[in-house]
Amino acid sequence: MRDTLQALCAPDTQAVQFAIKTLLGAGLALWCAIRFGLEQPQWALMTAVIVAQPLSGMVVQKGLARLLGTLIGTAMAVLIMALFAQTPWLFLLALAGWLGLCTAASTLLRSAWSYSFVLAGYTVAIIGLPAIGHPLTVFDQAVSRCTEISLGIICATVVNALLWPQRVELRLAKQARDAWLAGIQAASAALTGERKERQGLLGVLGRIVAVDAQREHAWFEGNRGRQRAIALRVLSRDLLSLLRLARGVARQWRQLTESEAHQLVPWLDEVQQALVEPRQEVLEALRERLLSASEAEDLPAVQQYCLARMAVLLRQAQSAADALTAVEKGEAPVDAPPAMSWHRDVQTAAIYGLRSALAFLALASFWLATGWTAAVGALTLTCVVCCLFASRENAEQIGFSFLRGILYALPVAFFVGQLLLPQLSGFPTLCLALGVPLFFAALGMAKPALGATATSFCLHFIVLCAPQNAMRYDVASFLNQAIAILIGVGFAVLAFRLIVLRNPVWHARRLLEATLADLGRLTRRALLGAENWFGGRMADRLLQLARHYPLLPAQARNRWDDGLASLDLGDELLHLRRCLAAADSPLGGAEERFLRRLEPILLQGPQPQWAAALDAPVADLLTALRDAGSSIDRRLARAALLQLQYSWRDWCEQQEASHGLA
Repeated sequence: MRDTLQALCAPDTQAVQFAIKTLLGAGLALWCAIRFGLEQPQWALMTAVIVAQPLSGMVVQKGLARLLGTLIGTAMAVLIMALFAQTPWLFLLALAGWLGLCTAASTLLRSAWSYSFVLAGYTVAIIGLPAIGHPLTVFDQAVSRCTEISLGIICATVVNALLWPQRVELRLAKQARDAWLAGIQAASAALTGERKERQGLLGVLGRIVAVDAQREHAWFEGNRGRQRAIALRVLSRDLLSLLRLARGVARQWRQLTESEAHQLVPWLDEVQQALVEPRQEVLEALRERLLSASEAEDLPAVQQYCLARMAVLLRQAQSAADALTAVEKGEAPVDAPPAMSWHRDVQTAAIYGLRSALAFLALASFWLATGWTAAVGALTLTCVVCCLFASRENAEQIGFSFLRGILYALPVAFFVGQLLLPQLSGFPTLCLALGVPLFFAALGMAKPALGATATSFCLHFIVLCAPQNAMRYDVASFLNQAIAILIGVGFAVLAFRLIVLRNPVWHARRLLEATLADLGRLTRRALLGAENWFGGRMADRLLQLARHYPLLPAQARNRWDDGLASLDLGDELLHLRRCLAAADSPLGGAEERFLRRLEPILLQGPQPQWAAALDAPVADLLTALRDAGSSIDRRLARAALLQLQYSWRDWCEQQEASHGLA
């Protein structure tokens, strides 16, 4: 309650600017829609509110995604109506199938463009359901909705671009520096950190994923924004590589005896000190000293490997600093890798799509059984809420927040729409009556914690007031529409509550299966982009495992250890392949044979009886490496190969301790 009062009564400057821009864009859209004589001007008004975002690039991208989804949904509405106009059951089944398909697709596409599937889903309901009794009017309604929605998008985009523009690419530089600092600190801590420590790793992975999510928005802010977005892909790769190498040094350190570790403690302290305030000349000088020390013949091989890995870590820290400079200057490197990937789970997406379809079909069955005249509005709201929230893990909580916004909107809309507006005339007074509640709601939209409730208030306040050229004031119609809205959203929330993924053990097992599949693919994937591909997916999965970790039973909490073990294994495999690729002379077919033998072992997963499965392939590749010479890259490759063997054996032994995979 305190946060709500602070957001509405003592907002900060950015929240006030966002609310003013939202109101001006919405007012402009409403004026144009009324001026042009459009059929339902409230759709232009609602669209301007929906696409409102605090940053300019977000508005442009969300507007384009909404426009694309609207066009696709419009075409599908006309097609479905043309095929099933005379058979309402088939029409509703086809609409439910399309709704489930769009929900599943928006779940799989972890990008801002997933909003296109959301719009494509419920636009069919918005156009098709009102025309089910008059199918010949579906084309006219499709044209009207497209015109009104496009007008709202254009007005919101223009106002946001001209008034207090807040560019994503400017914030991107600050967020990139914060992520870089977190990466440097996490790498320094990982050198001597506990093996199963979670918070530091999760913190930096969360920052990398969060800043990468803003990259798409910056792409729509001119050439400088695009250059920073490309440079950010390089920074993400270098930070993931930095974490990989730091954890690799820690794994190598654990192979040292107590006396060997004591001898290298001064070197480790110097590396950590250099990472506290990384400067190019310090990093370069220390790296040269580490390389020289690693070539000393009187040192055991395990100490040589450890020193060499520290040298590579410092080189990577310098690369990450250079990538940060490129982001801040807005200069895209020519060798930018592909963007970060993310975890995809088809079964989870299918379940989310299924609950959207079932919620719609349940209410549609009620409609056909009772002949309820206001059911079209309820069905439309069910489609909208399902498309927006069914793919969220916390869909039930968001649905209740959405329902709370409706309850707030009902009395305000009744006062404004049924008591106040009949006493007013003219567009300025209409804007004043609608603008005051919408202004305070827009202040709430600027706060993430209040966003769902405030957005719901805005949308349903507009729907219930229904501003248009020929205003209609009918209390009975208002009450009937209010009941339909509550029932429609209530059905969607009920579906979210009944159909939910409540088994964290099943979810964790699915994550592990997907990880094993990616480890197998990592043996044959091109190195360009492999860091962002594997690192992005593992970051996503570890963050999901961390969310489910407190819910797991004690006997199943080894899933987190499995996630770390698979991350270690993938990191060593990437390091091995990069060392082999950087060497002067190729190994002939030895590397290819090793990777071909490694892939099925990784795909089958760790089991106690397979702890020695890598011994023979590793021995063959070690022989080939010794015959190829003793360059720094060859020594690093041997270290990575031995560590890969050790990590696999250790992972298999963990399964024996926990009685196998659940």
